[in-house]
Amino acid sequence: MRFSDRAFLVTGGTSGIGLATARRLIDEGARVLATGRSAEHIAEAESALPGATILNHDAADPAANDALVAAVRAFASDGLDGAFLNAGIGRFKTLEAIDAEEFDTHFDLNVRAPLLQAKALATVIKDGGALLLIGSGTVGGGRADALVYAASKSAIRQAARSLATEFAPRGIRVNVVAPGATETRFHTRGGMNDADLAAYKAKVSKAVPLGRLGKPEDVAGVACFLLSDDAAYVTGSEYRVDGGLTMA
Repeated sequence: MRFSDRAFLVTGGTSGIGLATARRLIDEGARVLATGRSAEHIAEAESALPGATILNHDAADPAANDALVAAVRAFASDGLDGAFLNAGIGRFKTLEAIDAEEFDTHFDLNVRAPLLQAKALATVIKDGGALLLIGSGTVGGGRADALVYAASKSAIRQAARSLATEFAPRGIRVNVVAPGATETRFHTRGGMNDADLAAYKAKVSKAVPLGRLGKPEDVAGVACFLLSDDAAYVTGSEYRVDGGLTMA
């Protein structure tokens, strides 16, 4: 029960990795405020996360941060012990298919959102707390169709280091968890059809040293480690959860 009597925010916490992390936090004693946009996912989260507070929140809208901070203050009047800024998007297109809208969509949600949220939440996170950002195993690879997505996650990798320096005087740790291919609806939402998705999963599973795709719970375990006191001397780091696919 590492998180007894502690309060956490999980953006994008109503599905996939965010939902699994919120559930793990609750299982270990935490109180959780989870955000999401989809009415379907919010309903699922309300059922899957007993006792959690669920907030309909558009992470890509900077104007929504005031409401987010107000919700945090109402949820945890003495401040957050940690925040997992997990909300994001990934669409998979090669160079010939991308346009300005593709850049804006990815960078608004994957980069601008967590950085402005970190700024807004600075007033409501406790000294000694933890911030966790969501990266991607595509960073450093060469997938042609991950051009814009991987670029946005590369920005997060660097931004976390700058944030780690920014927050270090307050003892607030900032890290990145970077999932590899994981069994969520991520690739379906990213535009893959069923046939392409099946072929992709088979190809990746064969290439992964551990022989399978990840599960949301695999990533949640590492996320909770980075949010816990077990990682009290870890900051500015990126932890890859990809079954060894990108090991150097």
